[in-house]
Amino acid sequence: MAHHRGPRDVDVRHDRAWGRTADGTPVGRWVLDDGTVSVGVVEHGARLQSVVVPDRDGNPADVLLGFSDLRPYVSGGRSFGATVGRFANRIAGGRFTLDGVPHQIPVTDRGNAIHGGPAPFSEAHWASHALSHRPGVRFSLLSPDGDNGFPGALSVHVDYVLHDGALLVEVLATTDAPTVLNLTNHAYWNLAGEGSGTVDAHLLQVAADTFLPIDDTGLPTGEFRDVVGTPFDLRSPTPVGYQLGRTDDEGQFALGKGFDHCFPLADVPGGQRDAAFAARLEEPVSGRVLEVWTDQPGIQVFTGGSLAGKLTGKAGVPYGPRTGIALETEALPDAPNRPEFPGTELRPGEEFHSVTEFRFGAA
Repeated sequence: MAHHRGPRDVDVRHDRAWGRTADGTPVGRWVLDDGTVSVGVVEHGARLQSVVVPDRDGNPADVLLGFSDLRPYVSGGRSFGATVGRFANRIAGGRFTLDGVPHQIPVTDRGNAIHGGPAPFSEAHWASHALSHRPGVRFSLLSPDGDNGFPGALSVHVDYVLHDGALLVEVLATTDAPTVLNLTNHAYWNLAGEGSGTVDAHLLQVAADTFLPIDDTGLPTGEFRDVVGTPFDLRSPTPVGYQLGRTDDEGQFALGKGFDHCFPLADVPGGQRDAAFAARLEEPVSGRVLEVWTDQPGIQVFTGGSLAGKLTGKAGVPYGPRTGIALETEALPDAPNRPEFPGTELRPGEEFHSVTEFRFGAA
């Protein structure tokens, strides 16, 4: 177990052989610990594996859905806490055209490509090293030209930095040929503690005046629908279960098995923006609070309706629907085929840069 002492008294520990892949490759796990918040991240999928935070009385709990060992991550649990790409969310038919050249990504979900297609970033083994100037870890991956059909060799770095009780996730990427890119983290949160039940009593707030309705394959229809008068009005903190129980005249909850919708954030027409408040989650009994701040143009709210109890989490409890909620900061779904959405093109000489911060506290 290697130890590094980062700035601001954050202990950075590395277990180089936390797990092993089928071919025997060791998979390392890092822990960032400031004495109050402890975050575990692993090289498989450059993923969050644990996040332990205190409640209002100082009692710690792991609030991140996930698994104690590598095996579930390499099977049905590949998205849990993972860095998702090359293109998070859905691309219609797996097809898009860039500079007049058509590209086909293998379809993986109801006729669409989702989260990058088969063998995505969430299944890759990422190189890692401790950051020298910040209390955190960098994960790095080279995605070759033609990976899952995407053009351009892509170099990606994901930094996890723990500071002042907050977890910063910073992503950098460059390419040697024009491509499209949408990267996010697919953490599922339960602020009562993973394995404690559903998130129905959590209070959710999302800083969005509109949402993107979906069709029966999960794709956005292209409409920016006003949230006023709908169960998608999350501008004030509202219990998740209450909203899901409201009358949904358009059948959107049936299509998404609950929330599985993207909420465009402020300043969407301009695409990139300064990091700003995007969402807030609170569990009233423990008092734990999570705020999400990001510079990305959208946030996908997913209440895990497709979780079917087939995977058992760290507390020994199967994960069923609504046992966690994902708040995925990202570009808008199917953006390469939607000129009305902020663009997701990345070209040689440019650098993709995104910042998302998970701020933990107690009310």
